[in-house]
Amino acid sequence: MLGADGPSLDRTPSVRPPGEHAVRVRIEVAGLCRSDLKEIVGDRHGVSQFGHELVGVVEESTVPDLPPGQRVSLDPNVAVERGTGFATRMWAAGPADRLTAALPVVPQGVDARRLVFTEPLACAQHCLAAISRHLGRDLPGLRLGVLGAGTAGVLIAGLADALGAEVVLCNRSADRTSFLRGRGVLDVPIGPMESLPANGLDVAVVATILVRPVVLEQALRAIVPGGLVMLYGGTAPGDALAGLNCDLDTTRRDEIAVAASWQGKAVRVGGSYGTVPADFGAAVGALTEQASAALPVERMITQEIQLADLPRVLRDQITGRPLGKTLIRP
Repeated sequence: MLGADGPSLDRTPSVRPPGEHAVRVRIEVAGLCRSDLKEIVGDRHGVSQFGHELVGVVEESTVPDLPPGQRVSLDPNVAVERGTGFATRMWAAGPADRLTAALPVVPQGVDARRLVFTEPLACAQHCLAAISRHLGRDLPGLRLGVLGAGTAGVLIAGLADALGAEVVLCNRSADRTSFLRGRGVLDVPIGPMESLPANGLDVAVVATILVRPVVLEQALRAIVPGGLVMLYGGTAPGDALAGLNCDLDTTRRDEIAVAASWQGKAVRVGGSYGTVPADFGAAVGALTEQASAALPVERMITQEIQLADLPRVLRDQITGRPLGKTLIRP
């Protein structure tokens, strides 16, 4: 649980929340997201999504489309009453149609260590779909740079590469880029942000955990005149960059694209926020139809822990610099 004093383990059995219908899910494996860490320290704005990356099996259900034995993931953007996915079991309650949308079905016979990337990959898919919508064109041949080499940036870059874009991934510090090269996670150019040539990208995706001015400036420098900077990382109301006539938080949350200028260069700034149901179908398709070598998400997993160890690991990670993905096995 996440309380006023931070994360702690509550051994009280989970209780069905109020709602017209309810589903109880036994958690197979959960993933630790950087947004969970942001939520702990108070840097994340919006409703709580604590413990949202998961694969589980329905144990009890009043929803015909989610019978016992069905394997599911979680879309945390659908409004239902639920407990955290950092648990042995998670209850979710609400109208039947919302529960069906909130618990997307995932296939049997696929390793949970792979399927646990369904939700973050759906977010990456949503970002790329928003880019296509903002530009009015598909991805093949698009020169696309991803700034930020955490899990989100890696998934955006990997999926864009699989869809035919010319991709480069970069990071401010060398530890993440060295980690990715050492594990062979991606077959795209990986380097420091400063190495991006000026006016060389059609699109620059800011995929750092927060949209910081120093990263946004690099993205604006790297795109061609009239190019698109895509805001994917976290923003807060009032966020702005000096010299850029754009409300960053509104642009991201409303998923719009606005014309702006920066240092005399005409640019466009667009946003990506959340997911839609089709993104989960696309994510599951990518995880099951793409060969593991083409989208080797498992190579990002750096540790697998028990639920009882999670409060300590969370406290360690909010003060440290974790690399890769941590999985929790209840």
